This record gives sequence, C-alpha cells and structure tokens, in this order.
Amino acid sequence: MQFTSEQRLDDGVLEREFTLGEIPGILWTPASASAPVPLILLGHPPLGLRRMYPRLVARARHCAAEGFAAATIELPGSGDRPRWAAAEQARADLRRVMEAGEPVSDEIIDALILPLVDKAVPESRAALDALLSLPEIGGPVGYSGGVISIGVRLAVVEPRIVAAGFFAGSFVPRAMFEEARQVTIPLHVLLQWDDEGNDRQAALDLFDAFGSNEKTLLANMGGHTGVPQFAGEDAAGFFARHLR
Repeated sequence: MQFTSEQRLDDGVLEREFTLGEIPGILWTPASASAPVPLILLGHPPLGLRRMYPRLVARARHCAAEGFAAATIELPGSGDRPRWAAAEQARADLRRVMEAGEPVSDEIIDALILPLVDKAVPESRAALDALLSLPEIGGPVGYSGGVISIGVRLAVVEPRIVAAGFFAGSFVPRAMFEEARQVTIPLHVLLQWDDEGNDRQAALDLFDAFGSNEKTLLANMGGHTGVPQFAGEDAAGFFARHLR
C-alpha cells in the first residue's frame, strides 16, 4: 500500500488516497483516536470512485463520528482502472433490455455480477490485509453497502468481517442465494420498497435465505435515492453495537 495524497476535512477527519498495486482507494480516519480503531469497508456500485466520492465521503464522516475508520477501493473495470471488455458488454446488454422494457434474464445478471464478485472479493481481502497492518487500525471490521453479492461473498469467506450492512438495491444471481445461506454474521439490510431498479421479491427472498441468527430488514417507502436520514442513523447504531 502506498499513500498518494493526504488532507484534513473540515471536521478534522484525515482523508488519504492510496494505491494497492494498480487499485486506487481512499482511507478516512477519525480526527483523534487514542488507540487503534475498528474499520468499516465501504462498498459502492461500479460507477467509479470519483463519481461516487460525495456519497462515500458522507458515509465515511458518519463512520468517523462513531470512532471508526472507513476505507474503499475502486472496483475492477471502473473509474481509472483498465477497461474490462466482458463487464462493459454485460452493462450494455443490461441497458439494452431495460431501455426496451424487457425482463432482465438470469444470463445477463450472471454475466454482470458473478465475474465482478470473483475479481472484487480477493481485492477487498488484500486491501484488508494492508489496512489492518496500519498502526491506527485494529479491527474488528464491518462491511457496508455496495453490490450486495460482493458483500455476501465477503461475509462467507472473510472471517475478519464481523457484521455487515447491505443495501438491497442490485441484481442478485441465483447462485448467490446458496452462498447467502452460509452467512452467519449479524446483518442489517436496507430495502427501498419502491426502488424502480430492484426486484423487491428477490430482495425479500435473499433476506430470508441468510443464515444469520441476527438479521434485521429495514424497509422504507420510496425509490432508490429516497433513503431517509434516520436509516443511516439506524445503520450507525448497528455497527456501534458490533464493532465496539
């Protein structure tokens, strides 16, 4: 891991950009911490860190206010990373059927999500290796948001993640339902009831499939971008319970 820039935000949060090999990332740490702090890995959709930055930094500030560090990395084929032809074709196929008002097939969902999960999860685990080696970060680790299938896979294979907050707002391949049954960590799942791009029933079925003894579904009226402020406060309380 190599840090490439550093700045203090107006609330004192330290923001550092870094690279991990070819992978860009950002780490935010609280203004003052007398001991190593827990870490929340922030997921995001494959739209690029620069485009997602305003939402990511807002989430990171909330984490810092709770005494947690937050970090995120660029997804494969997104942002400034090399183009990924298969992913671009899958996105083009998705746009085509959605613009035509046609149903999104399992084949398109699999092509869009499964290769992304296979590439992104090992990179996230490598980022955790590097981040947890820093003296100011001591764990435990939470995972928050992003492509839900990436979060599901991480919750299954990464023992350092002890709690996860998922946003039920992305396509889920059928194969991920079997992986969901292997998830045992505490979960906090946010569902926007009127999300125009989300299959509500699939989201409910996925929640039912999770094997966790502690799992909470928070459903709010409204579309994809209409998440109420108190939903973020509920998520903060969830991580406070499990990371402190």
